Amino acid sequence: MSMASMLRLALALCILSSVVLTSSAQTCKNQTFSGNKVFTTCRDLPQLTAYLHWSYDQPSGKLDIAFIHRGITSTNRWVAWAINPSNTLEPAMVGAQALVAIPQSSGSPKFYTSSIADTGTQLTEGSISYPVSGFSVTYQNNEVTIFATLTLPNGTTSIVHVWQDGTTTSDSTPQEHSHESSHANSKEVLDLVSGTSQVASGIGSRQRRRNTHGVLNAISWGILMPTGAVIARYLKVFKSADPAWFYLHITCQVSAYIVGLSGFGTGLKLGSDSEGIEYDTHRALAIVLVTFATLQVFALFLRPNKDHKLRFYWNIYHHLVGYATIIISIVNVFKGFEALGDFVGDRYKNWKHAYIGIIGALGGIAVFLEAYTWMVVLKRKQIENKTSNGVNEANGANGYGSRP
Repeated sequence: MSMASMLRLALALCILSSVVLTSSAQTCKNQTFSGNKVFTTCRDLPQLTAYLHWSYDQPSGKLDIAFIHRGITSTNRWVAWAINPSNTLEPAMVGAQALVAIPQSSGSPKFYTSSIADTGTQLTEGSISYPVSGFSVTYQNNEVTIFATLTLPNGTTSIVHVWQDGTTTSDSTPQEHSHESSHANSKEVLDLVSGTSQVASGIGSRQRRRNTHGVLNAISWGILMPTGAVIARYLKVFKSADPAWFYLHITCQVSAYIVGLSGFGTGLKLGSDSEGIEYDTHRALAIVLVTFATLQVFALFLRPNKDHKLRFYWNIYHHLVGYATIIISIVNVFKGFEALGDFVGDRYKNWKHAYIGIIGALGGIAVFLEAYTWMVVLKRKQIENKTSNGVNEANGANGYGSRP
């Protein structure tokens, strides 16, 4: 592999990683249904790994929906999607008209409608205020899908919809759902015509900040920082890459530091806006990470010349702190994925898998370059030794042989 190829590979990894991370979360557009059933609009719902597909004919009020809830790994769970006729988000569940699905250990899933009278409901079976047709449920690959056609009142353009999941008893009686953040925030106002949504006050902006926080930190600390270390360790072996490797290394590390500080700032804002929600390990690692990175930046301005007697000790410090920073950064990216999972279930597994693929590819490149550069160094030493021996022999033949 030539030096130019390695440079292109490193730069491509830095650029494409952001595209992979941001695109991997968008999944509803890739979902398909049996029988070539197609819906005009779809939406990745912000909580509980859920997705809504719909087609709406406003003159007739016919609303065809397919609600998908992933991550239902056992049959002792229930899933529900509902519309609240009162068009209020607080409380959105009381008065909601629900479509309920309960997977069964054998046979087809159980499904029925339920009108939710109060917060203590057990989703009792009963009629709802909307005419329903084509109601069916499938359960495959840990995924519950609810199909139905509802007839809405004339003039309806938007709805308040709610979605939930919970456990059931041995006789398939639904129990109260969890009150974690992801469940408490699984509601929104949905414009059926434009496809836009409005979530409860503050929830949408916090979700966007979580996404921004995750992407910024995964790209900066989790990808750019290790890439900069790979560049510094391996490209400087090639004499033709000097001093280009140094400037590439500095560009990666400084960019990672600047972007990482932005991600750190969004994390602090999220912490202040999420009273009662604590991620002590994630926060502590982030503080240590920023501290180490800042020390590295200051050390750059104090770097002794190559022939200075302190340069040896500076190199030891730079390598120890640098590798410690990279290890902490990768660990903390995974801690961040765990934190995101607490809010929205396993939606961010796609992001996590994408990051694992990127960091795995970077690790594979590092292993290959470790072996390749050692071969280059050893070969170079052999050539130097042969050259040195040739010079000594020549000197000896001229009467200037070296002493033993």
